Amino acid sequence: MKILIVSGFLGAGKTTFIKEMSRKLDRDFVVMENEYGETNMDETFLQDNEKLNIWEMTEGCICCTMKADFASSILTIANTLDPEYLIVEPTGVGMLSNVIQNIRQIEYERITLLRPVTILDANCFDRYMHDYEEIFQDQLKSAGTIIISKRDFHTPEETDEFVQKVQKTAPDARIQAQHYSYLDSSWWESLLETDFSGNIIENKGEAKSDLDSFTLSGISLENSSALLLFLEQLVRGEFGDICRSKGILNTGQCHLRFDTVDMRYSLTGFESSGKSQGVFIGTNIKRNALRRKLLPQYIPRIQFRPSS
Repeated sequence: MKILIVSGFLGAGKTTFIKEMSRKLDRDFVVMENEYGETNMDETFLQDNEKLNIWEMTEGCICCTMKADFASSILTIANTLDPEYLIVEPTGVGMLSNVIQNIRQIEYERITLLRPVTILDANCFDRYMHDYEEIFQDQLKSAGTIIISKRDFHTPEETDEFVQKVQKTAPDARIQAQHYSYLDSSWWESLLETDFSGNIIENKGEAKSDLDSFTLSGISLENSSALLLFLEQLVRGEFGDICRSKGILNTGQCHLRFDTVDMRYSLTGFESSGKSQGVFIGTNIKRNALRRKLLPQYIPRIQFRPSS
């Protein structure tokens, strides 16, 4: 799972940017939001996009307090939803450097932090720099890429002058002045292919195999008949070109072991009532469809409320 942080001060346009990215790229995204306050309006805006799954933290702040809950939430997403990419959208009044630090503490071979992005409203630059200097400068200095989302520039000279002003605060950041809506897919892809240090991520497994592997934990169906129907759909290709799958699934009354190879499947009893989990191997795997089918708690908006 690769993690892209999309930071930016309040009203900079983080949610609009994330929604545009999901339109441009056919990728498996889960969005983790940290809303400032109890009501999350951004979630409503994002929810009409079927490509996005929203994991919301509405209490506390992932940038400062509740670090353990933030880390455990990321690990939970990795081990249950197993998305290709997790987009972390911190609150606009959070310290980006703290978010980065919290994620880097839980990095391992399955979790990679990408080069962070900060969305910048050019019209508010001077006021925010004066009124919220510590937070605003931290969001700029900690970013790998700064994307100007709103501007009232009239000439190229005005644009260059503003870019130079931002560069003084964030000399190591790559600044994108042209609005992202005019950029092609290769630019969007670069955001997902650049690691925290600025290096291009190579797909080491590509030379060995074109097969993808997808794992889901906590899977269940209402009964054994529903499982049989699911296996029929699976081998017919309704969830992608899956050549192999196996797992243990909870059917309410008991756990059953399933196994598929090409167009054949088998189903046997399983005495243990341990963890339900399935692995699916193939190409063009329809991950969201599998989540909707096998995760009873799966809804377009997944709300996370840490205990106090």
